[in-house]
Amino acid sequence: MHELSLLCPKESIEILSEALEALDVLSISVEDADAQTSSEQALFGEPGMPAPSNGWQRSRVSALFADQSAATQAHELLRAQSFFTACELLGIQEVPELDWVRLTQSQFAPVEITPDFWIVPTWHEPPAQARVIVRLDPGLAFGTGTHPTTRMCLRWIALHANPGLGRVLDYGCGSGILAIGAGKYAAQDIDAVDIDPAAVESTFLNAAANQVRLKAGLPDQVSGKYQTVLANILATPLKVLAPLLSERVAPGGQLVLAGILERQAQELETAYAPYCRLSVADAQEGWILMTASF
Repeated sequence: MHELSLLCPKESIEILSEALEALDVLSISVEDADAQTSSEQALFGEPGMPAPSNGWQRSRVSALFADQSAATQAHELLRAQSFFTACELLGIQEVPELDWVRLTQSQFAPVEITPDFWIVPTWHEPPAQARVIVRLDPGLAFGTGTHPTTRMCLRWIALHANPGLGRVLDYGCGSGILAIGAGKYAAQDIDAVDIDPAAVESTFLNAAANQVRLKAGLPDQVSGKYQTVLANILATPLKVLAPLLSERVAPGGQLVLAGILERQAQELETAYAPYCRLSVADAQEGWILMTASF
């Protein structure tokens, strides 16, 4: 296989991609040509911030072809088009055959939550010091243990397992990792809910693989009170859910919220003030964990 690499302005990306698709391209990827420089441009917005741009000012387009002849011919055809005037050829190079599965797996190593609590992909052996292990592979649903918000929630579960987590609700369960973590720390009655049916299915499968018993479903299946309510979502939906989540916490119970940036702490405190007193319990890489006792 050979890769055709092009440098293109934002206004040319859409038509260039369409042209490549008509030229028997195997795959196309687009990335910020100024990544890792002072001109790097973020495209992902955050709640309360201005809407992000719909494209980078300069993009590197990588098109994969079956052989060098196909890549060269594609460049010749594109160069003759008027929209290609502002584009630049960066090169055509051979791409070695790789074991993509093994390469992808190599990017995911075991994740330490506490010295004896680890998230371990199925293709890795657990570390010798691991006493509590959740087996979880990257999938369609959010939550593999690599994100700071997930790690903080799991660390809270491990540190509060004694005297016990009681009945647990994982609201917005994603992969089910928080519910599974609670199960690993002896929680017996666990409900995991999500608005995405794919997340519910992922939770079922991951729980079974970890020998954790729980109930997973859509949010309308939630009923009663819980000793521990976990919600790792984002600040805006957490604010909207303030009355619902607070109502689910039993007297003497704990509310644990994550997916919150440090600068959003006051917003959450204000939103939950009618129901409880939230405070920051942990912080990591610009994210915070907020909790409240009822």
